[in-house]
Amino acid sequence: MFVGDSMTIGSTGDFTWRYRMWQHLNATFDGPYRIVGPRHTLHEPAAGVPTSTAYADPGFPEEARRHLAGWGEGWLHMAPLIGDMVRRHEADTLLVSLGLIDLGFYTNAEQTAENVREFVARAREAAPHVRAVLMPVIPNVRAAADAAFGAECERFNELLAKAAADLSTLHSPLLLASEPCGWETGSATYDGTHPSPWGERLLAGAFAGAMHQAWGVGGPYPAAGPHADVVSGGSMSPRARTAP
Repeated sequence: MFVGDSMTIGSTGDFTWRYRMWQHLNATFDGPYRIVGPRHTLHEPAAGVPTSTAYADPGFPEEARRHLAGWGEGWLHMAPLIGDMVRRHEADTLLVSLGLIDLGFYTNAEQTAENVREFVARAREAAPHVRAVLMPVIPNVRAAADAAFGAECERFNELLAKAAADLSTLHSPLLLASEPCGWETGSATYDGTHPSPWGERLLAGAFAGAMHQAWGVGGPYPAAGPHADVVSGGSMSPRARTAP
């Protein structure tokens, strides 16, 4: 299950990093898998609602579009939801990218870290063996321009790393993903925050690298330049396309 904010849900016309991960798992993962979640749409900027189905690749199948992500939603919003969502959709692996919206509008670093711990606890109540990859807050235009906000992001990332270390267990492991290699806001985002097609690849690569290195899931994410954007959804192996 993909769990995230605006960088994960994406908006009209995006591929999304979820799409990139689906492509990658189809190409590298030998076992069956399902992408699960209660939502499947993109954010529609004109209306300000999550109703768009206009993915950049219309061949991205609806069953693979599933997620738990929302524009303007953070750890604060997802912690109360995650237990029911994990239970209802039988998720056993969570790929989580949250935090920027919390720090920007709702909670400070310490409060946000407490919501991380609540999120993990509720997910485990629903599925004791659930595992998760947690993405730190990555460089963004506001953190670069506002020193105080940048410091708050750094502090949260320290607390997130501590939470992952404190809470990870043999039967319910937590991985702290690395900041996407090569992430620069000028090329990896289209507005200083939200991922460009290149940024989508970098985010997918960071999650894929963590899962492959720690759990042997899939393979290394293929290297590509910032202008590589071949739509290959239609040429993927059919073995994982049954994922509901």
